[in-house]
Amino acid sequence: MRIIPAIDIIDGKCVRLSKGDYDTKKVYNENPLEVAKAFEDSGIQYLHLVDLDGAKSKHIVNHRILETLASKTGLKIDFGGGLKSDEDLHIAFESGASQITGGSIAVKDKKVFLGWLHKYGPEKIILGADAMDEKVAVSGWLEESDKSLVPFIRSYQQNGIKYVICTDISKDGMLKGPSYDLYQKILDKTKKIETKISGSGVEDKEVIGIQLIASGGISDYDELPKLAEMGCEGTIIGKAIYENRISLKQLENFILEHGTG
Repeated sequence: MRIIPAIDIIDGKCVRLSKGDYDTKKVYNENPLEVAKAFEDSGIQYLHLVDLDGAKSKHIVNHRILETLASKTGLKIDFGGGLKSDEDLHIAFESGASQITGGSIAVKDKKVFLGWLHKYGPEKIILGADAMDEKVAVSGWLEESDKSLVPFIRSYQQNGIKYVICTDISKDGMLKGPSYDLYQKILDKTKKIETKISGSGVEDKEVIGIQLIASGGISDYDELPKLAEMGCEGTIIGKAIYENRISLKQLENFILEHGTG
């Protein structure tokens, strides 16, 4: 399971929110590069970078910070927040994003999102499926849609989506543990059995599913092995790091033990 720390940006600063509420903003560091370098120094290879200004403005805002982090670290960055147009996506990839996460756009303009998926491929495009009470939320979690979470994910799975980040908003920033039941449900409901026939005519059945990245509520180290055992491909960790509930040394040891970045 990949360890993916999060940096959320407002006004160029590293912040965290609780349940996506902008009024709960807490600034942890005014220098995102300093934070990113500390992650990299601990053996971490991945970063989840969220442009909260962009999410609110409905267009990319903090691409300069993305560019700085991508050019001054070796981290593989997935970038989200406010990506609504082909131009936004172009800017994100030109600024150094390895992957982008599309959430609101996948709900509000399926045609555009599928266009991105077909143009850049499933290794580059992540579906952001964030939910409250199993309903997909959009616009920086300021709105709830009428889309049920699991059918929403499955519809995009049928169109080729491979990676899904799911945040249970009720858990996000609360340090009360992740939504194990929700993640198990998603993993179970998105499993498919593929049958391949070899040259000798022998059937080989393989169970495949989405690559689920858990996000929201991570509060201590012991939750990480449990998420890995469930089959999560990655987990995004935010406030637990900033509030010193999980140390970078613990994450470094997890990576060394499990062989992930």
